Amino acid sequence: MAKRAARATGSGGKHEFKVARLGETQIAIDLERLTEWAQVGDTIQRTYSFKDFVEAMRFVDRAAAAAEAVQHHPDILIRYNRVTITLSTHDAGGISQKDIDMAGAMDAMV
Repeated sequence: MAKRAARATGSGGKHEFKVARLGETQIAIDLERLTEWAQVGDTIQRTYSFKDFVEAMRFVDRAAAAAEAVQHHPDILIRYNRVTITLSTHDAGGISQKDIDMAGAMDAMV
């Protein structure tokens, strides 16, 4: 599994590796299991549909609590009964295992 870690510039211009970025092959393998998710550039994304706005907001509340628990916060777009989740890891400069794990956790909530 090919991984690339993002670099953050610290004091003195030195680079420190943070979270490992997943390679394209690993992302494709993971997205075979997460069938409703799609890669969009350096992110993964899924839109969930609910019966109404209240159900969508209940999902968002659960998703927010789960994200806060692991300190990995998605972009969330709410359109009445549809919720689009976009995941990417800033410290990796793209998709990391944290995103795959969060996607699986969110799927388990519906």
